[in-house]
Amino acid sequence: MFLLVIAVAWQIMAHRIHSMLVPGLGEIVMEIKRVAITEGAFYQIGLTLERILLGCGLAFVISLIVGIAAGRNRWVEAFFRPGIVLGLTIPGLVWALLCVIWFGVDWKSPVVALALGVAPALTVNMIQGVRSVDYSLIEMTHVFRFPPVARLRHLWLPAMAPFLLSGIRLSFSLAWKVIVLVEIFGMSSGVGYQLNQEFSSQNVAGVLAWTIIFGGVMAAIEYVLIQTFERRITRWRRTANV
Repeated sequence: MFLLVIAVAWQIMAHRIHSMLVPGLGEIVMEIKRVAITEGAFYQIGLTLERILLGCGLAFVISLIVGIAAGRNRWVEAFFRPGIVLGLTIPGLVWALLCVIWFGVDWKSPVVALALGVAPALTVNMIQGVRSVDYSLIEMTHVFRFPPVARLRHLWLPAMAPFLLSGIRLSFSLAWKVIVLVEIFGMSSGVGYQLNQEFSSQNVAGVLAWTIIFGGVMAAIEYVLIQTFERRITRWRRTANV
């Protein structure tokens, strides 16, 4: 319903303004067909998603390690806190430019830029997740001498599952903003590069078409993959009946 309201409002605005800068829905739909059929949209989206997964995966591993350590130990948190605050304040544009300068037109540019852009926010989420774990369970694993891998599998990951899932959502939302900048400045493929091509030719409908297609793919990932995964790993939780 929300999308329908937005579409109707857009069409009314396009009809009233009557400018090539605000194309109507019919023109946008034609551009979506052109992009999907002749521009290899799904191949380009696949490249962008591959870079997002690599960058988010690297950020997730770093954040999990730092987040658990900082959440359990105040000294570790105090050590990493300046870096986390600094990372939260640096715009994704800066990481995109620096990584293109450092690594050039290479797969490492988007992966490292994404990891640097996403890891600080993800680490804050992890720290909050660690502090929400029941300390009696932590003491129990200590008393029964659980090995580190068993603690991670049976204590930390299940207890932090809601925070991990919100972290995954946060990672994807931030990653989309960073990867577009990296692909605009330093790549010759991907959705960001295609958006820049459409922008250079002043094709507003083309920019909207790429945005809508990629947004649809990200929405499918959220509703089909992430929410299914969330229901599966949180099915043990009780829900209120009233």
